[in-house]
Amino acid sequence: MDGNLGDFLRSRRGRIQPEEVGLPSYGRRRVPGLRREEVAQLAGVSVDYYVRLEQGRGQSVSDAVLDAVARVLRLDETEHAYLRTVARPRRGRGVRRPEAARVRPGVQALLDSMARTPAFVMDACMNILAWNSLADAMNGYSRTSPADRNIPRQVFLDPTAHTMFPDWPDIAAQAAAHLRLNAGRRPDDARLDALIGELSLKSPDFRRLWADHQVKACMSGTKRIQHPFTGLLSLPFETLTVPTEPEQTVVVYTPEQGSDAAEKLALLGSWATAEV
Repeated sequence: MDGNLGDFLRSRRGRIQPEEVGLPSYGRRRVPGLRREEVAQLAGVSVDYYVRLEQGRGQSVSDAVLDAVARVLRLDETEHAYLRTVARPRRGRGVRRPEAARVRPGVQALLDSMARTPAFVMDACMNILAWNSLADAMNGYSRTSPADRNIPRQVFLDPTAHTMFPDWPDIAAQAAAHLRLNAGRRPDDARLDALIGELSLKSPDFRRLWADHQVKACMSGTKRIQHPFTGLLSLPFETLTVPTEPEQTVVVYTPEQGSDAAEKLALLGSWATAEV
């Protein structure tokens, strides 16, 4: 994780030109963006202190220093929180206990009660743990092996993903950024390490996006899915965290009543019921 911290800071200072922060741009620069000594100057810390931070030797770094570095590097709220997490990783707290893979019956009942909206539960690795009938009709989870019920694997390794997701570049970037955010929060999670290693080995697109060090929590938005039965579905979504299992997230698609997407989902639900 220490390497992730250094790479993250270097990628972020590489985005900012000296003139953007009121510094003169002089001399030939070997790399784009701010130098380490410039970040240190603007953050009000010594160069040695900042270098040690980039090298992962700043576990006792204060909130004030991290806040100053975040301000200099113009980190957004998610990036700022990620910086705090990877600068001071809490070892031993990121590993998922075996029981966390189980979805409580009450949560499954909640999913099943959503008859008109697809909904599912995913974990920190973005594995799909549970779903309702409409989500199954849309994504075919019950016909997929547990190992393949994983959003990053579907996005980066499934050869049909580019057809399924018309906005594949955006979907891929979001998946990688969300996965990095979760990896930062769980530095000791062997499952995340294995998934990241697999994707890095098998997908050049994932390697490229992972090297960009983007972090983003995909809590809401709109996803477009090309379904073989209904055609194009444009689906707003919202996410909720399960209070008793903080690494389990409920994802609910929320099409507006009477919209084209809602009518297509109703058709899909009727078709799926007739197929049973």
